[in-house]
Amino acid sequence: MLNLDAYFTRIGYTGPRTPNLATVQAIHALHAAAIPFENLDPFLGRPVSVDLGDVQDKLVARKRGGYCFEQNTLFRAVLEALGLSVTTLLARVYWNIPPDAPTPPRTHMILRTTIDGLDIIADVGFGGHLLAHPYALRADSEQEVGLATLRLIDEGPQHLLQVRGGDDWRAIYRFTLEPAAPVDIELANWFTATHPESRFRKLLILQRLLPDARLVLLNRHFTRRSPGGKAETSLIADAPALAKVLAAEFGIVAPPDDAQAILAKLPSA
Repeated sequence: MLNLDAYFTRIGYTGPRTPNLATVQAIHALHAAAIPFENLDPFLGRPVSVDLGDVQDKLVARKRGGYCFEQNTLFRAVLEALGLSVTTLLARVYWNIPPDAPTPPRTHMILRTTIDGLDIIADVGFGGHLLAHPYALRADSEQEVGLATLRLIDEGPQHLLQVRGGDDWRAIYRFTLEPAAPVDIELANWFTATHPESRFRKLLILQRLLPDARLVLLNRHFTRRSPGGKAETSLIADAPALAKVLAAEFGIVAPPDDAQAILAKLPSA
């Protein structure tokens, strides 16, 4: 069972627990700022559990982060503790994938719920581009979600989520409204954490979304991007530097052996 008090302490939330849109938006934003997206375990070849007790221990008690299956398993429990009915969906990720690439598998977990009569998608676990707030399940109209501009394209049974980047729109993921059963989540999580071609086995990816910056660690490159788009990037040279970035920027205290093992798997530049 979820310890809601411990979760709210973890993200720094002290507001009302009324299950309305304002409450969920506030919690969503604080979650993205406090609990980093990170794939340290699959990158190091360690199993990833989506059992709520294990997820709560890792992300809340041990102050680690996680990837979508962990993040949104936790957030689903939070929404349900507030009294909301939640449906789990699976999406195909198109972020940074060429248009002519083969169709990707359904390896991203998102959450559908209805608040104040509005159908929304909550997603605190997309590590390519963390979202500050839920977005409306409303096609063909632009939505301001934090500092990002999103739109949802109706493609028949599928919905394509895009984010504006300058004058262009970038695909994030596609999904249908077919509910995902627990066994679907188990299988997708197992594939994502263990398949040798999974991006989380080959790339180190961390991200936090603060009110005044987006923090990204991609392999050896740490980037702090301001709301205006200005980016400052530094190259991580050694294990102590990696451990420092993990602790100072993402709140993750990694054992020295882990930092060394991570660095040994990363390309030199």
